[in-house]
Amino acid sequence: MRLEEQAIIEHLAQLKTWKRDGKWIERKYRFQEFMDAIEFVNQVAQVAESLNHHPMIHIEYKLVTLRLTSWHAGGLTELDFTSAERYDQLYEAQQTGKGEAP
Repeated sequence: MRLEEQAIIEHLAQLKTWKRDGKWIERKYRFQEFMDAIEFVNQVAQVAESLNHHPMIHIEYKLVTLRLTSWHAGGLTELDFTSAERYDQLYEAQQTGKGEAP
């Protein structure tokens, strides 16, 4: 179910690194090396499959952009924000060298 405007604002306040673009939320992730970016994208793909909710992924060398929306709902849903949280956890785990996040 598509979220109401107030719920979207509240979720974005929790995910300060994500920006809204109409019916989408977006975040850019920077990496030290190209292969780190690719490793992250592979982990994102695994999470996306487990949630059955897939982001738009754009790779520019060491910069990965993820964009999320829920087509069937015509906008943003809880699943978009759950996915965003999971991707942030993956990124933090990779940056701190702890491996894959749960």
